[in-house]
Amino acid sequence: MGEAQPAAPLNREAYLSWEAEQAEKHEYLAGEVFAMVGVRREHALVAGALHSTLRAHLKGTPCQAFIADMMLSVEAADAYFYPDVMVTCDERDRRADQAIEHPVLVVEVLSDSTAAYDRGAKFAAYRKLPSLQEYLLVDVDQRRLELYRREADHWLFFEAGMDGTLSLESVAMKLGAVEAFEDLA
Repeated sequence: MGEAQPAAPLNREAYLSWEAEQAEKHEYLAGEVFAMVGVRREHALVAGALHSTLRAHLKGTPCQAFIADMMLSVEAADAYFYPDVMVTCDERDRRADQAIEHPVLVVEVLSDSTAAYDRGAKFAAYRKLPSLQEYLLVDVDQRRLELYRREADHWLFFEAGMDGTLSLESVAMKLGAVEAFEDLA
C-alpha cells in the first residue's frame, strides 16, 4: 500500500506507477492528485443502474460500457479520471489495459462535494477529447439529467426532470429520468 498523497507534483508516468500501488483511487490533473472519496448509497445505485442499462443496450455492438473502476486518459489536459460511467466504441480502447482514451459518452453522478468540479474543470478537460460526443450529468438530489452534446464546434444543453426523457445520440438510446432513478426510494 502506498502513501496517502505523493510528496511532490507528478508527471503522468509517475502518477500511473504511484496509483497502481494505492488501495484507494485518485484522479490526476496537470501534476495534482485528488483522492476519490466514497460515494453515497444513492450515487452508487444510480451509477450502477445507468451502467447496467447501457451495457444491456450495447450488447452485440462494438461499444462497451465501463463503470467507475476504469480510468479515462485525457492526454490533451494532462489528466486521468475515473468517470462514474463511460462508453467507448473505438477499437483502440478494446486493447486498453489501464485507461480508455476514446469515449463517446461520459456520465458523472453529481454529489455536493464534486458538482462544481464535474461541471467545471473536469468538463473542460473532457471537452478536449475529440471522440467525446456527449457528457451526461446526473443530479441525484434534484432527480434531473443534464446532457451536453457536441455539435460541430459548440456544445448544446438538454435536461430532463423526473417525467422527462433524453436522447443519447452517441449510443442511439432514449434514457428516461424514471429509469435512471428507479432504484431510489
